[in-house]
Amino acid sequence: MTGRSPRRAAVAALALAGRAAAGPLIAAALVTALAGMGPAVAAWLSKLLIDGLAGATPASPARLAGLAAAAAAATGAALALGYAAGFLHRRAEAAIAHRAQAEIYQRVSGFGGLRRFEDPAFADELRLATDAAAEAPSVLTNFLFGLVRSVVTIGSLVGVVVAVWPPMAALLLVVTVFAVVAQLTVARRQADVARAVMATHRRRIAYQELLTDLRSAKEVRLYGLAGLFRDRMLGAMRTAVSAELRIQGRSAVVQGSLSGLGSVALAVGAGLVAYRIAGGELTPGDFALFLAAATAVQGALLGMVNSLQDAVRCTRLFGHYLNVAQAPDDLVEGTVRPGPLRTGIVFEDVWFRYDESGPWVLRGVDLVIPAGSSTGLVGRNGAGKSTLVKLLCRFYDPDRGRITWDGVDLRDLPLSWLRRRISATFQDFQTYELPVGENIALGDVETMHDKGRVVAAARAVGLHDTIEALPAAYDTMLSRIFVFDGSDDPGVQLSGGQNQRLALARSLLRTDADLLILDEPSSGLDPVAEHDLAEVIRRTREGRTGLHISHRLGTMRQADDIVVLADGVVVEQGTHDALLALDGQYAELFRLQAANYQAANYQAAEAVAG
Repeated sequence: MTGRSPRRAAVAALALAGRAAAGPLIAAALVTALAGMGPAVAAWLSKLLIDGLAGATPASPARLAGLAAAAAAATGAALALGYAAGFLHRRAEAAIAHRAQAEIYQRVSGFGGLRRFEDPAFADELRLATDAAAEAPSVLTNFLFGLVRSVVTIGSLVGVVVAVWPPMAALLLVVTVFAVVAQLTVARRQADVARAVMATHRRRIAYQELLTDLRSAKEVRLYGLAGLFRDRMLGAMRTAVSAELRIQGRSAVVQGSLSGLGSVALAVGAGLVAYRIAGGELTPGDFALFLAAATAVQGALLGMVNSLQDAVRCTRLFGHYLNVAQAPDDLVEGTVRPGPLRTGIVFEDVWFRYDESGPWVLRGVDLVIPAGSSTGLVGRNGAGKSTLVKLLCRFYDPDRGRITWDGVDLRDLPLSWLRRRISATFQDFQTYELPVGENIALGDVETMHDKGRVVAAARAVGLHDTIEALPAAYDTMLSRIFVFDGSDDPGVQLSGGQNQRLALARSLLRTDADLLILDEPSSGLDPVAEHDLAEVIRRTREGRTGLHISHRLGTMRQADDIVVLADGVVVEQGTHDALLALDGQYAELFRLQAANYQAANYQAAEAVAG
């Protein structure tokens, strides 16, 4: 990702704020400006009151009472306006945060492939972008509001400071220039530290999730991993916190020095004003006015500089948001729509690797998947089977060669159109923390409210009776830790095999798909369920093209054609019987697996006889 200039990032952040909440921001700016006039009005009224009380100027009791009430009212009005401006700004912040999250995740959802999600650098970029999206526009608008208020406050009071003691204005200016330079330096360091520790924070979060995630809870407890993961989580936390504390320490030194300089400047000015009052040149009210004005100006300047530090830091981080929001598409969209699959899918000398410096996973695959046929794909772990599926779904593009759909390169097809023609059960299928019915309906969101189709899919995989026995049937939540739509029901968890059937039902719901991909669809099923599933697959595959990947070679008997992958190339191809007769890799794998089954059956028979 390329860097972004702070000026461009600031303009983009403010533009985002304007798109999200122009009305509340304008109203907040106007109210803030009015609130900024409060200190000057209150200070001047206090001067008149003190002069009247000290006898420096003639004033009746009624006038003094009026001045006191007016000064209190001015102070109260400024506070009330400040609260109103704060509320308007919080409304704007909510709208900005919503708009920022919507825009960035719309972009992330628009990435058609998987390459960016497997890139650690992009993971850091995305986390920084998410944080910056929620924070930067609000911090910048807050800084602008503070700037408006400070300008109004300073503008209304600086004349008083100059009238009482002109050098004080110059002294305050020197302090402010020093403060701006120092705070900008701290802000840059803070942004650099945030980038540097992001990978450490990701490690901390990863270990934290391992300690709390139900999916890892069994192994963590069985193997006694809690102490290891906890120590690593705390170690990552210490590393990140140490780096952050170092920069915060420097910031504290800078801010303390600024406060000291301001105090010195104020003490010098106050002493000189008191000296002039003692000489009869000024009144006691002038001293009160000077203190109020100098304190307010100094506070406004330092407050503005402090908020500038946050604004600069967030502006620098907002560059990450722009990097993600304006990132180019990882896959180029096509425009050709050839229609339903009629002839077949062809891999032509396909080469692929996940990284330019990494090993080749596919090394010149040539393969034909005829339309309407069932193709089995087998091979040892690491042979490239799952990678071939990812290319077929166009989660990646080949580095060399091409894949065609009825003669048209997949890269020339619209992604949404291609994926609508494909349904799949992946080896690493997902069970969502949603109701059971929705878990199935996600296979075709257009049928989300068509319970008839959902039930039919569940029946097809033999899951309907199991679902009906759940506390709320198809409305039962599949989660022990998350409730849905305010329900108090704790939900349930299905077994591994039942979850696999659920994923199969999801893939079968897309009945208009031309290609059905099943990647290890029976790995979590018992023999009876596997036999029943084979019949389900046979029925649902009729009229569609099927690609079936499995290590259980007995399930390949029904395939019209079996392809054997090894080291990223097709080494054998044919029917089950033909490959056994060939006595190659497929026959070897089949014999090994058959021997395991025979040994298991023999041991079971011995146990029964004994």
